[in-house]
Formats: sequence, structure tokens, C-alpha cells
Amino acid sequence: MTFETLIGGLDFGEGPRWHDDKLWYSDFFRHQVRTVDLEANETVVVEIEDSPSGLGWLPDGTLLIVAMATRQVLRLDDDGSTSVHADLSDFTESNCNDMVVDADGHAWVGNFGFDLHGGAEPAMARLAHVAPDGTVSEAADELAFPNGAVITPDGATLIVGETFGFRYTAFTIGADKTLSDRRVWASAGNALPDGCTLDADGGIWLADAGGSRCLRLTEGGEVTDEIATHQPVFACMLGGPDGRTLFALTAADSHPDMAAGSGTGTIDIATVDVPHAGRP
Repeated sequence: MTFETLIGGLDFGEGPRWHDDKLWYSDFFRHQVRTVDLEANETVVVEIEDSPSGLGWLPDGTLLIVAMATRQVLRLDDDGSTSVHADLSDFTESNCNDMVVDADGHAWVGNFGFDLHGGAEPAMARLAHVAPDGTVSEAADELAFPNGAVITPDGATLIVGETFGFRYTAFTIGADKTLSDRRVWASAGNALPDGCTLDADGGIWLADAGGSRCLRLTEGGEVTDEIATHQPVFACMLGGPDGRTLFALTAADSHPDMAAGSGTGTIDIATVDVPHAGRP
């Protein structure tokens, strides 16, 4: 399996989601949420004053967008404007990042835990739970940079990547949406788990933020597949008509001083054997 480039010109792409026959994604430094189809037709969905990151949808189809620096979850309203769905500024002092939203509209949002680009010492972070009405609460603590996360098709298990923990940690989702039964789902070895996506056999494809590769990891830590990318990769998503297209979002560098305005980012595609499952 190999990747080929679908489009280029991104500054730094994140939060890819396959929805309504298109790939939706955030571009941090163009401050936009955009879509692209498999014919490389692109659309700007919305531009915000912050850097957008994780994406998801409420049951009524409303798009939710993580605004990183202001530490908010925004909602895209019918008139094309955005409003605040949830304010996480009292929950964390660090940038928020990825998000996964379940079928009932409950969202789990990660954050850096420290000033990554300002040279601060690494610190553990809390995972936020955002209820459909925007109420924010703590879902879990002591996570090493909670980042890309998936929810199994039955809605019963949340698996979150800890980028600086080199692992995936799983939780059972209760009927009241509280998390319990915390356990290590898999070690990622020397990979730095960033954006990720779940397949129908229970494997997780992950973007290795420390390398130029996407890996398929199974529970317990076996790496079953590896696909090289032409430059560092920071997010991936399964989609396409049959769920077997693996989208990889790459960039020459992740640091804002290097990525902003660079246009070096790409969205690359490869065909894999097992289709998408679960959320996002």
C-alpha cells in the first residue's frame, strides 16, 4: 500500500472526518474548516478567528468545531455564523485539540496540558466531557497529551491516544456518559499517536506525529500494517464510498512559526482492506 497526493496547499491539516460524501478537515493556520471530495473539489465551510481543530456533529446535523487557543467548542449555525457551544477556558489553561462526538451528541475534548510551543515542561492533562447542552465536566485525568480518540460502533468504549504516553487508553462509557474501567488498550511502541481512525475489525490507524508513517494497531499493541508518507503526518481518517480510503494529513512541520503560511501540507490517500467503523 502506498499514498498518493489528493490535494496540496494546506498549512497544517487536522481533524479529518468523512461526512456527507466528503472529507471535512481543519486547517490551523488558514483558520478554516474545509471539505474535499475524491475528485479534489474543495470548499471552504467556515473561517474562524482561532485555529480550528477537532470536528464532530450533533444529532441534528450541527457541526461542532474545537477552537484551540480560546479553548471553546463552537457550533456552526444555519446562517453560517458560529456561536459558543461550550467554554473550556476554566477547565484547562492549554490549547484544546482533538474531539470525538458520539451518536447522542456527547463530546470528549483533549488538550495539550502545557504550553507545547512555548517550551514549558510537559504536564499531564484532563479529558473534558461536553454534554449536548454545552455543560463541561471532567471525564478523566492524568493523561499524557490526550489527542485523537475513537468510539466503538456500539457506543460503549472510548479509546484515546496519549501522544506523549506512547499508548492508547480505553474507557467504558456508562449510560450516563461517565468513563470507567480505565485500561491500556495498546502500547504504540516508539510512535507518537496523533489523529486516528477505527476500522471494522477493531484496528486503529494512527498518524505517527514523530515520523512519516501511518500505522495500524490492534488491541494489545500489534502493528499489522505500516504505510510511509512523503513527509510528517499528523492525522488520518478512513472514508470514501466503501470506507476503505485512508486519508493522511501531512505537513513539513508542526511548529506555528514553520507551518503558518507555508502551504506545504497535503492530503494523501491510500486504499486499505478493512473499512471504517465507529466514530469519528
